[in-house]
Amino acid sequence: MARLIPSPTLVAAAGTRPKRIEEYVGHLNTGTAVVSIAHMRSPAGWVEPGQRPEFDEYTLVLAGCLRVESESDPPLDVRAGQAVITHAGDWVRYSTPEADGADYVAVCLPAFSPTTVHRDPP
Repeated sequence: MARLIPSPTLVAAAGTRPKRIEEYVGHLNTGTAVVSIAHMRSPAGWVEPGQRPEFDEYTLVLAGCLRVESESDPPLDVRAGQAVITHAGDWVRYSTPEADGADYVAVCLPAFSPTTVHRDPP
């Protein structure tokens, strides 16, 4: 049976500037542990702490530019119409370095959880 998700849950964001996270599917909004789907809006200059998550993350950029840093490769600038995949166990850091920030959708398998993201200490 289909299940309508009438609205997202706002999730507190980590990082240097306020970022809007709307979780449509995941632990908080639907009680789903196998996948999370969230719409993110990050302002210019936002930087998230590095992390080594226990989930794969699939990110589709709708507008702006999302920078993705890893331990071993040069940073990737992912722009509108592009996507990026990061893998469980790999260190990654996200930021929005350009003036327009970024608007994007993130899908995490299994679902994002504060206990499985493993952010770098402040």
